[in-house]
Amino acid sequence: MAHVRLERVRKVYDDGHVAVHGVDLDVAAGEFVVLVGPSGCGKSTTLRMIAGLEPVTSGQLSIGGRVVNDVPPAHRDIAMVFQSYALYPHMTARENMGFALRLRKLPAPEIARRVDAVADTLGLTPLLNKTPRQLSGGQRQRVAIGRAIVREPQVFLFDEPLSNLDAKLRGQMRREIAALHRRLGATSIYVTHDQVEAMTLGDRIVVMHAGRVEQIDTPTALYARPATTFVAGFIGSPPMNLVPLDAVAGLPLPPAIATLAAGRDRALLGVRPEHVGVRAEPPAVGECALVLDLELAEPLGHEALVHGRRGGVELTARVAPQPLPAPGTPLTFTLDPARLHLFDAATGVRLGPG
Repeated sequence: MAHVRLERVRKVYDDGHVAVHGVDLDVAAGEFVVLVGPSGCGKSTTLRMIAGLEPVTSGQLSIGGRVVNDVPPAHRDIAMVFQSYALYPHMTARENMGFALRLRKLPAPEIARRVDAVADTLGLTPLLNKTPRQLSGGQRQRVAIGRAIVREPQVFLFDEPLSNLDAKLRGQMRREIAALHRRLGATSIYVTHDQVEAMTLGDRIVVMHAGRVEQIDTPTALYARPATTFVAGFIGSPPMNLVPLDAVAGLPLPPAIATLAAGRDRALLGVRPEHVGVRAEPPAVGECALVLDLELAEPLGHEALVHGRRGGVELTARVAPQPLPAPGTPLTFTLDPARLHLFDAATGVRLGPG
């Protein structure tokens, strides 16, 4: 296990495009950190710089206390699992998993011991003599992960390893990777565009946008206290409701929010869908509620998503399953006053601790 540190790490390509703008990140030994964000946000480029597959333009990158800016990938003591399984098609699972060890000229008994131990951990023992074309997608990915584990590196790097799998298999592999990390306790940095993967796997999450870090925090803190409107909209499904404050003039607000909003020309009121209620009765006097027209109801079995709209204001509520009237019917959408957030509309930055 090793500590990984990025200090003002930048990546600028020859055409002048800045892919990564000065990332600062400390990954503790044994920690599982997830880089998440939309396509083109710089997360994979950051991972590739850690791996040594992309040169660092400026800043300092260290692994285990050693600056590795100019150290070749093979000498960084890292192992990387890619989106594509990158298995040799003519080799068996056993041969693929042991290949890097053979290149290091480890004794055959030691290679066999490591491969057998990892195969047992990953449930691959019955498949060791099969070639990749004889394996399912999930089995191939387990072989790719096993190939990384047998090397016993200081740091594991994962570049969207589950994106080629179907939804059911992704869920299964997420659980397997989480269980594997608990057993190994290895330093791991994982890249994904899937916020569900990020929330379920990471000890901490790094949310990236346009080459910059928007927020670094635990999954719980990211969800409860997003630092920007981008994080509020990216983390959570459905995302946080964001309503222009001037579009709901007269809405009774709790004192803390009202104080933050005082004197601001433009601000956005935020509330998670699960903190919005729906009912047919009109709002009570002084209640933090809006009357919107029912636009769409999505019954999902264990819950329902209810979407309302009126006069440029849109809200989504996550509620228990219930009978709902026809679209177009006015409904009262209640906002939990203790669960409101406020953001600066111009910068997107959170106002107050919330």
